[in-house]
Amino acid sequence: MSNPATPPRSLAEALRARDDASLAVLLRARPDLITPVPTDLTQLATRAGTRASVLRALERLDRFALETAEALAVAGDPAPYPELLRLMAGDDGDPAVTAALPAALGALRDQALVWGDDERLRLVRTAREVLAPSPQHPSPTGLGPTVREATSGMSPGRIQEILTNAGLPSTHDPVSAVDALTKLFGHRRKMAKLLAAAPAESREVLGRLVWGPPYGQVTPEPAAHLRWLLDRGLLLPTAPGTVVLPREVALHLREGRAHRAPEPVPPAVEPAATHRPQVVDATAAGQAYTALATVEELLKDWDEGGPSVLRAGGLSVRDLKRTAVALDVPEPIAAFWVELAYGAGLLASDGEADERYAATPAYDEWLDRPPAERWARLAEAWLTATRTPGLVGGRDAKDRALSALGPGLDRSAAPEVRHRVLTLLAGLPEGTAPGADSVLARLRWERPLRGPQQQGDDLRTRLARWTLSEAELLGVTGRGALSAHGRALLGAPAPAKAAEPPAAGPGPGPGDKLPVHHHRPVPAREPLSPPEQAVATATAGRLLAPLLPEPLDHVLLQADLTAVAPGPLRRPLAEALGVLADVESKGGATVYRFTPASVRRALDAGRTAADLHAFLTTHSRTPVPQPLAYLIDDVARRHGHLRVGAASAYVRCDDDTLLGEIMADKRAAALRLRRLAPTVLATQADPATLLEGLRAMGYAPAAESAEGDVLITRAHAHRTPPRTAPEPVPDGPPAPDPTLLAAAIRAIRAGDLAATTPRKPTGTTVQGGELPRTTAAETLATMQAAVLTGDTLWIGYVNAEGTASQRVIAPIRVEGGFVTAYDHTADEVRTYPLHRVTGVAELAED
Repeated sequence: MSNPATPPRSLAEALRARDDASLAVLLRARPDLITPVPTDLTQLATRAGTRASVLRALERLDRFALETAEALAVAGDPAPYPELLRLMAGDDGDPAVTAALPAALGALRDQALVWGDDERLRLVRTAREVLAPSPQHPSPTGLGPTVREATSGMSPGRIQEILTNAGLPSTHDPVSAVDALTKLFGHRRKMAKLLAAAPAESREVLGRLVWGPPYGQVTPEPAAHLRWLLDRGLLLPTAPGTVVLPREVALHLREGRAHRAPEPVPPAVEPAATHRPQVVDATAAGQAYTALATVEELLKDWDEGGPSVLRAGGLSVRDLKRTAVALDVPEPIAAFWVELAYGAGLLASDGEADERYAATPAYDEWLDRPPAERWARLAEAWLTATRTPGLVGGRDAKDRALSALGPGLDRSAAPEVRHRVLTLLAGLPEGTAPGADSVLARLRWERPLRGPQQQGDDLRTRLARWTLSEAELLGVTGRGALSAHGRALLGAPAPAKAAEPPAAGPGPGPGDKLPVHHHRPVPAREPLSPPEQAVATATAGRLLAPLLPEPLDHVLLQADLTAVAPGPLRRPLAEALGVLADVESKGGATVYRFTPASVRRALDAGRTAADLHAFLTTHSRTPVPQPLAYLIDDVARRHGHLRVGAASAYVRCDDDTLLGEIMADKRAAALRLRRLAPTVLATQADPATLLEGLRAMGYAPAAESAEGDVLITRAHAHRTPPRTAPEPVPDGPPAPDPTLLAAAIRAIRAGDLAATTPRKPTGTTVQGGELPRTTAAETLATMQAAVLTGDTLWIGYVNAEGTASQRVIAPIRVEGGFVTAYDHTADEVRTYPLHRVTGVAELAED
């Protein structure tokens, strides 16, 4: 074990000096490090330095922590804290940067990206390779190579010429010459004097390169002002026709800063509007009820079997357009509702040979739930889903179209972005709606881009925009502000109170200033665990329940053959009215229109005219209008007068005059009817086609069975076999729970003890990493002695699968060819066959 007072010489030693709480912070922030659990701290340090793990960790840094890592990548290795502070705060010592730097450095240490004390700060080698400047991968700081790196291939004579031109004495070797030049460029007063003598055109060239990129092009015969810079090493050649501004020169011109404008403080989420909380909750509740009605309408439209599944999976463009028309929404919104129902497990493919989408059995259970519980299920499915409806209509990496319900829509970052956007909204005072741009700016600070993507076009920004619009559609927010039930869905604490807005009057105009609410930055909160989320979802449903409208049991019939539902109707009434009439318009009130076709539909479903009169009388607050009563009686009088069966199809009627009218009608020519008897007509068309043709001609035929009975046509609800909701695609390994963390740390500590504890010398020399080797007699004798003395032993062990490992054990009993011992590595009592022990060594007393 290393002495705590001695600076660590490696990342493994730095990890070994940490306590369990510090290791838990590391493993919680980087769960990929314990998948699987490392055998010891050396393996943990090796894994923490792999490129994939380091890149994942860098992507999760906020902007200032990443800027700190970038500054360390261009600092010395190792770098003292004052050097890092100068690179971040500049020569003038920016107080905001100075105050925020310890926390950023602490975050890098917590994630094992930086190790060492403040006198010798070291960036993990892989992170330095990723962030350090190179001609192929310019540094985000805009800095170029150091003087030593840029002159590595330069001739000694040329280096001495540069020294002389810069006013420095010649040296005896290139190394000391480069050192002298580096010291000159790092000396503020001497550099200022050197640059003061530069031509104005030369200073202009330096000004163009100072903030990057530091590379420029020159001709074989450079101009005088460029030659002046080249002769003094202020520009150094890196390739034919290419020059670079040395890092030390750039830092002098930048007044010591590695970044032009460091951002130590996250941008505030600015309010765009403020509403009374009651208005926000009421608006959100109205949207929540609309969401329930929309999902019900979607699945009711697919009740007898929905669209076909594409061969590659998903919904065709044509079917999505039809669904959008049926729901009276744009296609992207229709894709959202379809994906929401799918994510909640309410629809799926039926798995038949002619595969179609249909409602699942879970949909029927969902319908029986109270409205608030149904909304809570949808909201939880949306919050945790990785499927991203906003991608529908786009193209994947292979230029294939992305379709609703199809593959390729999962984005593992979606749940985290949704949760973070809503958490930022929860940090605002109650009833405050944020400006979308300020939310996006905050998210970009928390997860800055390191690649060439343009800000505003990256996936996280699009996910955030979609989250704001989808939360409003679903009723999580109202008028852009987080509702009370939306806050409960997050498990967020009680909100701050906003200043009460004026009770009346117009909203703020484009030029009006909105009040700025000063509050602390919202800390990032981890998403809730499944049990915690279930509790939060139930709480959200209870808060929403009183805000939802009570279903009505009546409508208002009007003389123009319409019925007005002044609010949501109870389910049996809505279903019966949906058969008897067609929905004409929706909104705060739903308007139904009665037509001959809709009345015939109700009669086909087995209702009689008397049933329909009684139904309307019972459920109307106004008298049944005479035109509606006449319409029902007229359609019922003609309904079933004609009978259609299979001959391929036939029409029979007791009134041969009526059949004569049909034969004489030109519109019947396509049906190719012929008279078999005075009361019977036959055709080669199938019964369904014949029914539709006669109805189009204005008749009301009824289908009959082979026995001559009228067939009652009721909608047949098609259901898929039981299906589970799609599982979210995780973004890497899940965050470990406290129990797993404790067990992993205990195993790593025990394995490290086995790997690093000194052993007493034995007859056989053991090389590092090898298992101890002793004869069977020596192994048995050492085990038996340890039982008597209580000593701890180091053993090599090979299990039944042939996997070799080293362990630290305290033998308790040796008998029958087995040793029973307390295994420090596994932290439990185990029994091992002696023939599988490769060797044994006593641990040193210290």
